[in-house]
Amino acid sequence: MPINWLFKLIMTKTVSLLSALLCTFIWGTTFIAQDTGMDDIGPFTFNAVRFFVGFLAILPLAFLFEMKKFKSEFKLDIKTFVILSILIGISLFLGSALQQVALLHTDVANAAFFTIFYVPMVPIIVFLFKKKSIHWSVWPSVILCLIGGYLLTNFYDATVRLGDGLVLLGALFWSTHIIFTGMIVIKYNLPLTIGALQTLIVAILSFFVGLIYEEFILNNILKEIDSILYAGILSGGFAFVLQIYAQRNIAPAPAAIIFSLEGVFATVAAWFLLNQILDINNILGCSFILCGVLLSQLLPLQKKQSRGKL
Repeated sequence: MPINWLFKLIMTKTVSLLSALLCTFIWGTTFIAQDTGMDDIGPFTFNAVRFFVGFLAILPLAFLFEMKKFKSEFKLDIKTFVILSILIGISLFLGSALQQVALLHTDVANAAFFTIFYVPMVPIIVFLFKKKSIHWSVWPSVILCLIGGYLLTNFYDATVRLGDGLVLLGALFWSTHIIFTGMIVIKYNLPLTIGALQTLIVAILSFFVGLIYEEFILNNILKEIDSILYAGILSGGFAFVLQIYAQRNIAPAPAAIIFSLEGVFATVAAWFLLNQILDINNILGCSFILCGVLLSQLLPLQKKQSRGKL
């Protein structure tokens, strides 16, 4: 019996880990599209179109695979579902908007480094507001990820800019997005529906803010269509669905640590696509983050395995 339980646990955890890694890989490679996609349009225009494209990509799949399940699960507690969906959408809007605007006032390296601060924010918020105990392995994992991010982005050689504060504030909302996602997936097994709703909320909010501060010019939007489609369909759409699915079996704090691999994938993508040189600090940074991720995942599993033998 303990062996069967352990096998089922490992298989479920493995699928969730693969989902988390795939969505993180997509996010990491999207940093380039986010930066280049604002050559002719503003950040809110970019996000409005990007997330609406993501919504259109997910919606048919939500109708096809989750309509029957949606009707049954929605009857359980409609109020909680609506509140958490709105909180997830607003958190995603604020996190992505601040990050997108910040890229106009700082460089990608700075943005990547300060974004990673959602890794320590998640366990701190969970501990303070939800009064949940955090496995001890999370804290050294967080430290390893921050050191890795520092080395990976060459931040020691960077100049702190105004946009860095916006990225840091955005990290707070990325952390609440992870926490609220962890809360909703415990009760509702509707990753496609939740993904579609949050992208629609971000698209609508970005559109109305864009109407105030920017101009929606179709020709300019079409000039950035490649970046919009990649960031919309893959990152804004399917990557966030993969995140939702992954968090069904991974708690918010260790999930945030896994998502810190975004910086690793962004560095590898820049090396592969933009021919940027990887120096020893970049390699060390990747190694620190990988060690942090492995530490956060393997140690709790080892503890559960030892309990299963008792």
